[in-house]
Amino acid sequence: MKKHLSLIATIAIFVLMVAGASLHYKGFFSFGVFLNLLRDNAFLGVAAVGMTFVILSGGIDLSVGGMIGFTSILLGVLITKHHFHPAAAIGLSVAIGTAIGTSMGYVISAFDLPPFLVTLACMFLTRGLALVISPDTIAIDHPWYDAVSSAKTALPLIFLTVLAVGLYIAHARPFGRAVYAIGGNADSAALMGLPVGKTKIKIYAISGLCSSIGGVLLTFYMSSGDPNAGRMLELDAIAAVVIGGTLLSGGVGSLVGTLFGVLILGVIQTAITFQGNINSWWTKIVTGILLFGFILLQKVFQLRKTDS
Repeated sequence: MKKHLSLIATIAIFVLMVAGASLHYKGFFSFGVFLNLLRDNAFLGVAAVGMTFVILSGGIDLSVGGMIGFTSILLGVLITKHHFHPAAAIGLSVAIGTAIGTSMGYVISAFDLPPFLVTLACMFLTRGLALVISPDTIAIDHPWYDAVSSAKTALPLIFLTVLAVGLYIAHARPFGRAVYAIGGNADSAALMGLPVGKTKIKIYAISGLCSSIGGVLLTFYMSSGDPNAGRMLELDAIAAVVIGGTLLSGGVGSLVGTLFGVLILGVIQTAITFQGNINSWWTKIVTGILLFGFILLQKVFQLRKTDS
């Protein structure tokens, strides 16, 4: 029970926020609003799935937003200017994103470098590459794209499918157990015979995969490729993971919590939209307050665990 306190707190806050918004705004509590909540935040949710694995291992990935922008504009150019079929363009873009993530993991593991610095460098790299590919937004006009974009359940289903696969990997595969062990104590994990280096490479490969899929979902959502897409989204992904109860120090947390963390950020944004007369920047302010509160809560739980 104690190890699930952060998750319970996250779910309780989500329920309270939804209840409060439903009482204050007519029509807030409806299936349509909840579906839009998932649709509007599907790209963030998928990126946050990858970020969860990274933070569980005690690492960080600052390249997420840059990867989303890079994938977004690459798709726009491949489909609109080079007339690739969307399926082929998506496959190529996701493969490149996964390769970049794998490369980051290899550099971090092989040279024992801080993930903060390696992923920061990759953030600048992907942002630069995106602007080299095209400094302007490119509209994606293709029947296949239009069909997916107009289907309101498509993006939520993709997000929930990625989440389900992530849950299976995290809790039913040796890789998932290795991620938790490395986040708890990498040296102890190595002494236990776990493949620490290979696991780290796979972790950042997963993050690159999820970030590039997030970029794909964003192009469906916006019907365009934008080199500046996903700017600062890595911070939103980190916020969703931490609000979801995953410790920044690693070893403790869950993808279920990340789901509710994403939903909480979505509820804040949706409630502000319902209000209509509040500046959208209040989303960041409320997110900051919540994030600060959860960091303090994590510290309290850690201190209680130490005392006991």
